[in-house]
Parts: sequence; structure tokens; C-alpha cells
Amino acid sequence: MTLSIVQGFSKSLAMTVLSEIGDKTFFAAAILAMRHPRRHVLAGCLTALIVMTILSAAVGMAAPNLISRTLSKHITTVLFFGFGLWSLWDAYHDGESEELAEVEAELDANIKPTKSDNKADDDLKKKTRPLLTQFFSPIFLKAFSITFFGEWGDKSQLATIGLAAAENPLGVVLGGILGQALCQTAAVFGGKSLATQISERFIALSGGVLFIVFGLQSLFSRVES
Repeated sequence: MTLSIVQGFSKSLAMTVLSEIGDKTFFAAAILAMRHPRRHVLAGCLTALIVMTILSAAVGMAAPNLISRTLSKHITTVLFFGFGLWSLWDAYHDGESEELAEVEAELDANIKPTKSDNKADDDLKKKTRPLLTQFFSPIFLKAFSITFFGEWGDKSQLATIGLAAAENPLGVVLGGILGQALCQTAAVFGGKSLATQISERFIALSGGVLFIVFGLQSLFSRVES
């Protein structure tokens, strides 16, 4: 039976929204949007997450070709159950963390204010700045790098790989991109006021239940020949 794009899309969308709301990159986008032009922050964050989603789905799509589908199914099942239990543990033991304050402190620590002595110094800096900053906004690059490296090896990235191995990769990519767009738009335009109202415990609990459900579906699903 052909894997359903709609099924992959819906699973990826739900997983992405519950994984990214209240995540470190969500808070980073909200804080950056208060300090810099929103369009540059949104473009940088969303571009990074789209690239990450496509890369993760590509790895997941390649997995069944590198190892047997039975082993791929078992690994995916273990991943989903593991992430589910991890999220439930966070919900019941960590409570409401201070991740927003931690992210804000990290961003503040990376800011090194400098003062230009004169216009000649500004012109020199523009000429000698890195190649990428001559084509892209520095704010775009900052938002992109913070988001991309913040997501690398994150639970949502590994879950996307597992989901793409079990479901239709195109549906996983489309659902992931839509989910990322919704979360990042909410973070950028909702700002810190929205971020402070999010219950991290509720999000972790909901995400844990969702991962357990995915794990059960993977466990009892048939391996395609």
C-alpha cells in the first residue's frame, strides 16, 4: 500500500507544532524580533528550519535504502517511544523552566556593542565584512545561524528523520514546513508577551502523548515489501 502524503503531512504538522512551540529556537525568534526588523528575523529563522526539515527528511528517506525496512521500522519505533517518555519526564519533573530567560541571557552575552569613530571606519567595515553579509542582511544571517545550529541534533530533527523513514517524505516535508511557518510567525509577531504565556509543561505533556501514539502506530504497522 502506497504511503499516504496526507498521513505524513498531518503527523509532521502536529509533531512540529508541539515540538517547536516553547522550544529554544521559538524563544530566540521572539527575542530577536523585539530587537531587529521582524521580516529579517522571520526570513532567517524560517529559512534555517526549512533547510533543516528538508535535510532531515532526506536522511529519513534514505534510511530504508541503507538498512532493511524491518530494522528501520524498529529504530523509528524506539525513537518515538524514547522521545515520548523523554517529553513526559520533562513535563512531570522539570515543571516550568526558565528557558526564555536563559535564551535571552545567551543572546545578550553574544552582543558586543561597538562604536564607530567616524564615517571612514563605517565604510571600511562595509568593504571588509564577510562575503555573505554583502548579499544577505546581517540580521538574516544571525537569525539563520542561531536557529540552524540550535536545531541541529535536537529532538524535533531526529523525530523528523524517523517520521520520514516511516511515512511519505513529501508529506513530512510539507507538514514540517507549514508547522515551522506557523510557530515562527507566532514567535516573531507574538513576541515576548506570547512566549511568557506558553505553558512548557503542557506542551511537553502533549508532545509526549503524541510521540507515544506515533510509536504505537509504528509498532503495529506492517512493513512494506
